[in-house]
Amino acid sequence: MCRYLHTPVAAVIALVFTLGGVAKSALASGLVPPTGYYNEVKHNSGSMRPCTPAPEPFVGALEFPSKYEGSGKSRSTLNEVSAKRYKTLTKSISDMEKGATKLVDQYMDGGSTQTLQCVVAWYSVWADAKALLGPAINHTGKSERKWALASLSSAWLRLKFSRSQPLLVYSSKAAEIDDWLGKIADQVTREWDKDDAREKINNHYYWAAWSVMATSIVTNRRDQFDWATDMYAIFAQQVDADGFLPNELKRQTRAADYHVYAVAPAAMMAAFGKANDLDLAGEGHDALHRAVERAITAYDDLRPFEAKTGAKQVRFEPEGKQSKFAWLEPYCWTVRCTGVIAAKLAQLRPLQDTRLGGNMTAMFTGR
Repeated sequence: MCRYLHTPVAAVIALVFTLGGVAKSALASGLVPPTGYYNEVKHNSGSMRPCTPAPEPFVGALEFPSKYEGSGKSRSTLNEVSAKRYKTLTKSISDMEKGATKLVDQYMDGGSTQTLQCVVAWYSVWADAKALLGPAINHTGKSERKWALASLSSAWLRLKFSRSQPLLVYSSKAAEIDDWLGKIADQVTREWDKDDAREKINNHYYWAAWSVMATSIVTNRRDQFDWATDMYAIFAQQVDADGFLPNELKRQTRAADYHVYAVAPAAMMAAFGKANDLDLAGEGHDALHRAVERAITAYDDLRPFEAKTGAKQVRFEPEGKQSKFAWLEPYCWTVRCTGVIAAKLAQLRPLQDTRLGGNMTAMFTGR
């Protein structure tokens, strides 16, 4: 199947913004995000929040315990002691991901120059310290690096591409931040080898690919973008005729949870592919659509996964359940959603996810 779309989306975007008086050379010749990333900054009056210091940059080796430590190959039984230790050791990274994304959301919604200064300061502190560039000692360490990159690059994109051009006055510092994110992405591509055995490639690799694809738009690096699309192709090959991902079914009691989790980065990559004239959603004979239809059933009915695995599924926690389906926004931007999927999206809005970049409804609908 030909990956390239018949409609030159990137060229259309370039023309629209050129005619609108916003000159951005990257639009004409470089990689671009979906149209919602060009949203203008809103200027709403409201209480100003003081800028708290950025979390301490994480500059050491990335070595963290798995929260499923000791649970065997299925990695399905939560080890509460390990989970608590993991949370403690990764606190500064988690605080940076959530805090920076929230600051970007606040700035895009309110337009406060103090908030913009704050978010640039946060990124600058971590970039200057060369945070997240230490060696990854174990699998969880590698995972933490690409999750953090996904959050930080996808949120930064909103500032970088906004028609309001908020980073114009921070051009030098923004370039340093771009370079830092690009270096993290280079680490990620080395740590998640697309030539690994197919039985090994699962949601972690898809999330690595999304983090690199988001960064490739920041850095305008086609090599990073192509690496991510190659990983997406593996995802498309892995979705079976019924929409299941075999390597997520291995998670037994958590198969449904991890199936939903695996679809999120794939949906984002498909949206970014469309923005760059690439029909990723159509790969694997519409593999993403099959995976999404299967994932939607998991919101209300876990029986298909229980029948497939022979294991009773762990129920999604009510808190945070909605964010697990935030990828519906990019998916329904990429393809026209109808029926059950469209109804579920309408029911769940507004949708937000830190590792996809924040307020997904705002990014993909302007609301």
